[in-house]
Amino acid sequence: MAHTFTNAIFHIIFHTKRNSCVMKEEDLSRIFQYIGGIAREMSGYLYKVGGRPDHIHLLTPLPITSSLSDFVRIIKTNSSKWIKGLDEAYKEFAWQEGYGAFSVSESNKHAVMQYIEKQPEHHKNRTSEEEFDMFLAKNGYIRDRQSGIIKKHEE
Repeated sequence: MAHTFTNAIFHIIFHTKRNSCVMKEEDLSRIFQYIGGIAREMSGYLYKVGGRPDHIHLLTPLPITSSLSDFVRIIKTNSSKWIKGLDEAYKEFAWQEGYGAFSVSESNKHAVMQYIEKQPEHHKNRTSEEEFDMFLAKNGYIRDRQSGIIKKHEE
């Protein structure tokens, strides 16, 4: 085969650092657009970006030229620097160190896009911590809330 092709789609979730400020609701749209620009600069794109003031969701095919960890690190690093420049209120802004990345099949891509689009609705009934635990459970994992350790759920 003369060309390389991949279709590795990921639903990536990361949160603001616990003692950091959160994003303002009125800035979310601009932040989402900026993150989309970072992905494009990395030869990638986002099917959907969304979230709430304390966390963000990305649905993206992983660019062939990047590892998942590098892709997320660059997005988090560049967006954090840019967010700090938006307003004096963001001078302490930071993303949490880790992230969650869940593989998504092509056939489930639109359902995940709709889920991301309806973030305000979902968070009327659950916190971002509860939401992340739900994604872990759907993928067969469980997180110890005190230590933060994630392990395979033994049935």
